Amino acid sequence: MFKKIAIVLLVVIALILGLAFTKPDTFAVQRVATITAPPEKILPLISDFHNWPAWSPWEKRDPAMQRTFSGAPNGKGAVYHWTGDADVGRGRMEITDYAAPASVTIKLEFIEPVAMASMTQFVLTPQGEQTTITWNM
Repeated sequence: MFKKIAIVLLVVIALILGLAFTKPDTFAVQRVATITAPPEKILPLISDFHNWPAWSPWEKRDPAMQRTFSGAPNGKGAVYHWTGDADVGRGRMEITDYAAPASVTIKLEFIEPVAMASMTQFVLTPQGEQTTITWNM
C-alpha cells in the first residue's frame, strides 16, 4: 500500500513539474489610475525617488525601511536602494529613461527575499483636467 501511495505522489509531482516547465518565465502587470492634475505636477512625484514615501504603498509596509539615494538627484540616472523587513526585502531601482512629461522607465531589481529584475514604466496621458497614469511591469 505504501508503495502505491509513493508512486501516485511521484506521478502527481512529475505532472506538476511538467506543467510548470511549459509555462513562460515572464509576467506582465498593468495598473491604471486617473488623477485630477496635469502631468507636469505628477511627474516629479515619480521621477524623484525622494518623493516616493509620500505615495508608494511599499513605503508604508515598513516605516523603518532604510533608503539610500545615489546617481542623479532625479530623472535619468537616479538610483534608489532599500533594505527593509520581510515584507519589502532589499532591492534597487534606477531610472533608465525619462521623457518629460510623458513617461518614466525604471529598472527594478529585487535582491531579497527573491532575486528578480524587471523593467517598469509609468506613462502619463493628459485628458483635459485629468491625467491617466498607466504603470506597466
